[in-house]
Amino acid sequence: MKFNKFILGGMLILAAVIYLIASSTQASAEYFMTVDELKEDGANAYGKSLRLSGAVIGNTIQYDPQTLTLTFEIAHVTGDNKEIEAMGGLAEALYQAVNDPSRQRVTIVYVGPKPDLLRNEAQAIVTGKLDENGVFQAEELLLKCPTRYEEAVPEQASEN
Repeated sequence: MKFNKFILGGMLILAAVIYLIASSTQASAEYFMTVDELKEDGANAYGKSLRLSGAVIGNTIQYDPQTLTLTFEIAHVTGDNKEIEAMGGLAEALYQAVNDPSRQRVTIVYVGPKPDLLRNEAQAIVTGKLDENGVFQAEELLLKCPTRYEEAVPEQASEN
C-alpha cells in the first residue's frame, strides 16, 4: 500500500513539473512574422508578444531626444531566404521593399537611445506587441545594414 502512495505522489510531482514547463514556455513564446503576415492576422495579433521584421523606410524616422521616443515605419520583406536570394540578396530585397509604395507597412514605436544603424533600407527586427491602433510597440530593436557589411568584405572573398 505504501509503495502505491509513492508511485502516485511521484506521478503527481512529474505532472506538476510538466505543466510548469509547458505553461512557462507558452507564456514566453514569440512568434516571428513578416509585415504581410501581421496585417493578415489582424486583430488576432493584438497584445501578443511578437518578433517582426521589415525594411526601414528612412524618411519616416522621427526621434525625440527628450523622451527617447523613436518612431519609424517598416515595409514588408519576405522571410523566405530562397526568395531573398532570387531577388539578388538581402540588400536588393530591402531596396525593393522601401521603394515599392504598394508594400504593406507598420509603424514602430521604440523608447530608448537611437541606434547608429537606423537608416533607410536597414533591416529592422523588433520584439514587442501590436496595439489596438495598429502601432507596434517595440521593446527590443535590432538592425542590420547589409550594405555596410558588403563594403567590409575583401575583394577576393566576394569573387566566387
